[in-house]
Amino acid sequence: MRVVVVGAGVYGAAVGAALVRRGAEVTVVDGGMPGSGTSGATFSWVNSRNKQPLVYHDLNLAGMAAHQRLAAEVPLGDWYHGGGGIEWTADEEGLSTKVDALLARGYEAKLLTRAEALDLEPGLVPDRLPADGIAYYPGEAWVEPTRLIAHLLSRGADVVADDAVVGLDVSGDVVRAVRLESGQVLAADAVVNCAGPQAAEVAAMAGLALPMRNLPCVLVHTTSVAVPVSRVVHAPDVHLRPERGGRIMLHSGEVDQGGQGAVEKLVRDAASVYPAIRAAESVHTGQRPIPGDGLPVLGRATDVRNYFFAVSHSGVTLCLHAGELVAGEVLGDDRDEALAPFRFERFEVWR
Repeated sequence: MRVVVVGAGVYGAAVGAALVRRGAEVTVVDGGMPGSGTSGATFSWVNSRNKQPLVYHDLNLAGMAAHQRLAAEVPLGDWYHGGGGIEWTADEEGLSTKVDALLARGYEAKLLTRAEALDLEPGLVPDRLPADGIAYYPGEAWVEPTRLIAHLLSRGADVVADDAVVGLDVSGDVVRAVRLESGQVLAADAVVNCAGPQAAEVAAMAGLALPMRNLPCVLVHTTSVAVPVSRVVHAPDVHLRPERGGRIMLHSGEVDQGGQGAVEKLVRDAASVYPAIRAAESVHTGQRPIPGDGLPVLGRATDVRNYFFAVSHSGVTLCLHAGELVAGEVLGDDRDEALAPFRFERFEVWR
């Protein structure tokens, strides 16, 4: 079966690898290089800490487990970093309630004292931590997306990079071929839209109207620090996670909105929590692909029976598990129960 996967980010790579493992002939196409889009500009935090509703939480929880399995299967893999995540807020009572709710859902979570948190992250400023009521989520992790993508694409898919999709040849309710900017035409028995922020444009090529509300993402990479952070840390007003070379990645909702001095303010806020931080080394910007209602769009499109979606926010967390579900459906498995809440057709009421 010849399958064309549009997009060489984490979703495209994961869907492609799952299809190859099941015996399909797969071509992954992208207008840029693999991982150069959203996947290369993401906080890449593997979690289900704040995911609503329950069906979405459970999907992310399965995504976390899929990452853990792959890391165990490939012990020399260098993209997955466990260690959990730490969080504290100004609302200690609200955070305690959140931890209780997560525990009731089977999510690993507990409350730490300041001393326990400093044992995990000795570079934090003690005075910025509450005396207790600091949340710790042991099952969380972070991923280096470009390294994960390289591993997944090495499993046997053909990759066509720097050659954007410009059209689909559709006959009746079937896509017959994918046309590329270079003039190349790829015959297809199935097409999977993993195009992230461009998913609406690629859907329109098949006559499908996919509502998207993409949001900006700005990430700041610090210079190397003397005491690197070891895990994902969510403090009030700033998020931190490790990077290679002793650097730290910074993010906040405020920096996403831009504005003069936003990056400098983020670095100052981060240094007030983690004083080893000295300066920004680089800034990366991207677009978060978010379907209209915030939930993933996964699986077959009813009106074009060999056209499939794998589009969502939280793509790093979801890609391995959701990629397997979508790949199975492409090749004829019945995935209706797992994918029913995430079908494209739910947007028909929006029209």
